[in-house]
Amino acid sequence: MQNPKHALFYVPWLLFLLAACSLAETPERLPAPTPAATSPPWSLEIASSGTLVVDPVSDVVPAVAPDVAGLVASVSQQQLMGYVQTLESFGTRNTFSPADDPSFGIGAARQWIYGEFLRVGNGRLQVKFQDFPVYYAGFAAEGQNVVAILPGSSGSNDVIVIMAHYDTRPADATDGESLAPGANDNGAGIALLLETARLLSSRPWNQTIIFLATAAEEQNSQGARYFVQDAFLAGLDIVAAINYDGVGGEAGIPQNIRLFAPNVRQSPSGDLARFYEYMAGLYVPTFPIHIIDALDREGRYGDHREFVNGGMAAIRLTQSVENPELLNSRRDTWTRVDYRYLQQVVQMNVAVLANLAGAPATPEVPLIRAMEEPGNYQLNWPVDPTAAGYVIVFRPITQVVFPPFRFVRAREAGNIALTGYDPGMTYAVSLAAMDEHGRVGDFTDEVLVEPSFAEVTSNQ
Repeated sequence: MQNPKHALFYVPWLLFLLAACSLAETPERLPAPTPAATSPPWSLEIASSGTLVVDPVSDVVPAVAPDVAGLVASVSQQQLMGYVQTLESFGTRNTFSPADDPSFGIGAARQWIYGEFLRVGNGRLQVKFQDFPVYYAGFAAEGQNVVAILPGSSGSNDVIVIMAHYDTRPADATDGESLAPGANDNGAGIALLLETARLLSSRPWNQTIIFLATAAEEQNSQGARYFVQDAFLAGLDIVAAINYDGVGGEAGIPQNIRLFAPNVRQSPSGDLARFYEYMAGLYVPTFPIHIIDALDREGRYGDHREFVNGGMAAIRLTQSVENPELLNSRRDTWTRVDYRYLQQVVQMNVAVLANLAGAPATPEVPLIRAMEEPGNYQLNWPVDPTAAGYVIVFRPITQVVFPPFRFVRAREAGNIALTGYDPGMTYAVSLAAMDEHGRVGDFTDEVLVEPSFAEVTSNQ
């Protein structure tokens, strides 16, 4: 079954695609969202057949998995520097620069990125070009995204997208002749994709990962928009889309990073932001993340915007402080990048991906019912036979990050009661599956549990 958490978020693209793609036939209407708390897409008998377990205690908790820690420690500053230097060597990667010159321009750059994905992919990466037309300010070009797919082994429909744009620009976005080295914007992001692909391709994973190097970001994110449209038509179930843009750092800036997520307290992007902040903090605790409740910097945009517009969970990461003097200039060179800073960003990315892709698939949304005693709740859901345990979150709706978790072993899961919550508080409730190593997977869609005002009043 396709997880309704993600499938339903594609609905906003439907009318756009009808116009943009000139479909000859009207497709079947997608189902309207069903309130998860009242009509789960599974039989309640499956989940509630076991004995009710009250306030379970579990020894299966999130932990630093040794194999993931090994990958995190293997992120190489030397590799990252080499990638950024090579990307800069093409002179410019402007969308309207030469496509057929073997050493200068965007054509040479994307051929190198394609070949590098194949080289580091250990025979596991499926690499392809995704062609699309680019129209901008009276100019036209053939755009090409580079798409590298690391297939998962679980058979799940879940797909994780990690993206960075490889195109650059000088002050004039249509100038394909002037130098535009784009080391930090966004050679650093492409270096992150390649280094992550090198490390994660060393072994199989449960969920599918797509490494997406987009083109024409500098021309209103046309490459990302095309990918999202194509993903909709292909029926991809994108559980997370993470955009890295301007993450190379610079000497002297604070050693932390900004994460942008719109409507962070009540959105799929906010759910992803919380997961990223928690999991990255577990593996790279000395490199803080500042979650910002916004789509992007004021007046700016990035490729994740197209995923958010498609209703998907998407976030952007950007370095702590930006230098406006480097933006779209010849001064954005490889010598200005702080490779220790970039290494830490890649380490966070590896940790987050290894948990999302290595843990069991997204559970079904639980059925939640208030019990007779105010502040006590019963949860029912089908138990995944591959899960070792579950993380359960009752997040006060006013909080941006996760509160303390509750846990249950898989053998006791599916029919539990949790007590001691504030009956006057609105909670956003979700859960995720864990494996035996403490890796945490994707969280379900949040279910809002409203306060019982009658009960609160009666207790005063």
